[in-house]
Amino acid sequence: MAKQVVWYDNPVLDLDRAIRSYSAELGATVKRQEFPGTTVGILPHDYGEVKGCLHMSESHRPADTGVLIYLNCDGRLDAPMDAVKANGGSVVQRKRLWGV
Repeated sequence: MAKQVVWYDNPVLDLDRAIRSYSAELGATVKRQEFPGTTVGILPHDYGEVKGCLHMSESHRPADTGVLIYLNCDGRLDAPMDAVKANGGSVVQRKRLWGV
């Protein structure tokens, strides 16, 4: 079975401070990386490990929403969303394809 958790976003209030702090705490460099419309701090990882980043966002705040976890649905995007709704959950953000 493929890894279930494939990525996580760790929301922060101050990206530069968080990059310095996490780098010091982890004893490894958190790499600042620019993407269209956003800048993140990529947390250290080795090949094949779950990856994640530090990010700033108005909609995801550390104390309010916590870490955003990305799950591997193995190419199935609609069925998992329907399963959430069918089991009493609610979808608070539309589905997004990675890199889109």
